Amino acid sequence: MAPKENDITSPSPRDCQSSIQMALESDTIKMEPSEDQTQTELKRGFKNRHVNMFAIAGSIGTGLIIGSGSALASGGPGSILIAYCIMGACVYTVMTAFAEMAIFAPMNKGFSGYATRFVDPALGFATGWNYFFKYCVLLANNLTATGLIIRYWRDDINVGVWIAVFGAVVVALNFLPVEKFGETEFIMAIVKIIVLVGLILCCLIISLGGSPSGERIGFRYWNEPGAFAPYLAEGSLGRFVGFWSCIVQAAFMFMGCEVVGITYGEAKNPCRAIPRAVQQTILRIAIFYIGGVIVLGMTVPYTNELLLSANKEKTSAAASPFVVALKLAQVETLPSIVNACFLMFTISFANSDIYIASRTLYGLARDHQAPGIFTKTNKHGVPIYAVMASSAFCCLAFLNVSASSGKVFGYFVSLSTVLGLVNWLNIIITYLAFQKGIKAQGITRADLPWRGPLQPYAIYVTLLITCLVIIFSGYTAFIGVFKADKFITSYLGIVLYLVNILVFKVWKRSKRVRSTEMDLVSGRRIYEEEEEEEVTKATISQRLGSALWGR
Repeated sequence: MAPKENDITSPSPRDCQSSIQMALESDTIKMEPSEDQTQTELKRGFKNRHVNMFAIAGSIGTGLIIGSGSALASGGPGSILIAYCIMGACVYTVMTAFAEMAIFAPMNKGFSGYATRFVDPALGFATGWNYFFKYCVLLANNLTATGLIIRYWRDDINVGVWIAVFGAVVVALNFLPVEKFGETEFIMAIVKIIVLVGLILCCLIISLGGSPSGERIGFRYWNEPGAFAPYLAEGSLGRFVGFWSCIVQAAFMFMGCEVVGITYGEAKNPCRAIPRAVQQTILRIAIFYIGGVIVLGMTVPYTNELLLSANKEKTSAAASPFVVALKLAQVETLPSIVNACFLMFTISFANSDIYIASRTLYGLARDHQAPGIFTKTNKHGVPIYAVMASSAFCCLAFLNVSASSGKVFGYFVSLSTVLGLVNWLNIIITYLAFQKGIKAQGITRADLPWRGPLQPYAIYVTLLITCLVIIFSGYTAFIGVFKADKFITSYLGIVLYLVNILVFKVWKRSKRVRSTEMDLVSGRRIYEEEEEEEVTKATISQRLGSALWGR
């Protein structure tokens, strides 16, 4: 607790300086980890700005810059705008739900740790391993993307060369202390913001008549060819299918926005860093996603041949609808610059993929759901064996060197996106159990240190939408001739997820956590003590300043 006013009476500068030194030394002795702790504990090295920028890095993906083109072509500007608004609200609700739990009871075990603690160890097991494998597969996919992006300039070098080069870079970055890692992500997130804001502004200027042709477009394409595109059918049914296609694609594009929650266990001041990161999410969604699709709908008609051909490309600038907008406006110099920025994007994604996978594996090991060796950390608090295991999946990227293997690998990527949507469901289930637990133990929402807007009511709407998207995400498999491969990639992930839960319950005979027995204490005491120590330091420093300046 902060010292009372009469604890320090008319201090001299020397006395105040000694008091601060004693307080700092006392804190050092108290917080200095033992030898065993040094080898198994993460360090809170993420500053507030690191957490904020990690949230931005997770919310700006190639799905927006590249994948939004296919959504625009299948649903039209009206459908994609509504879909992005709906799924943006869902991801914000999921993040506020997790933030409530993370601020109330901070822990460094990630999503799986809270599922184990508040619901059932079996759910924590399924959640953690789903997240781990999802990001390991995405790691390989993003490394492959680096080679494909470079092919925009030259295609005489094998993709495997660039996979090896950039793979070594991102693995090395993940062995840095968390403070240094945070700085690299901070810089790359700034680049992402500059690039995306620049592209949005370019499209807005083009629509207002700032292109070389000087033609003012405005919302012309909302009238002709129209705001809602038919997809796979004609008439009203086709327009509904087009809208649902945008919903499904928007869900996959927003996948990953919640991963900032992985950083909460290494944030220096969770009570300040987490709410700020979450509250800024809605602003990023509004500017980047909603603003992005609005200007795309203004500058690119969904029937344009350049857009349709871009959707057949892979991951270079040629596949981006923003680049299509520049080409339609006869702006020829920017695509190469944009392609170079996309390279930075994919490196950043691969970098964060290893981080997320390793911290998830670390959390599983802490809950005895993975080998204990993955809890070992070096002197900088980096879980070195978890990082090594996650980095090994870089080798999966070499499957893309062969065309036939690349097709098989594409199935794994589809599988990972389905598992990502299922993990949204896991966070929702965990939060509902948490709400039931605090109510059973006499804790009101007014007692929570932070409360998400519209919670806990908004989470029920998100639960309904998430379940609908999961159930009907494979709708294309049933339209026309039945497509077995689409069906398998859309629903096999759900089967594997349920099998994970069942196997763990049979193997470990785990039981569901009762609301009255839920652990709502662990972590809170240490967290509150750290907050009190910060207040004490701030108070002493303030009084030292007052004494020195005679105030």
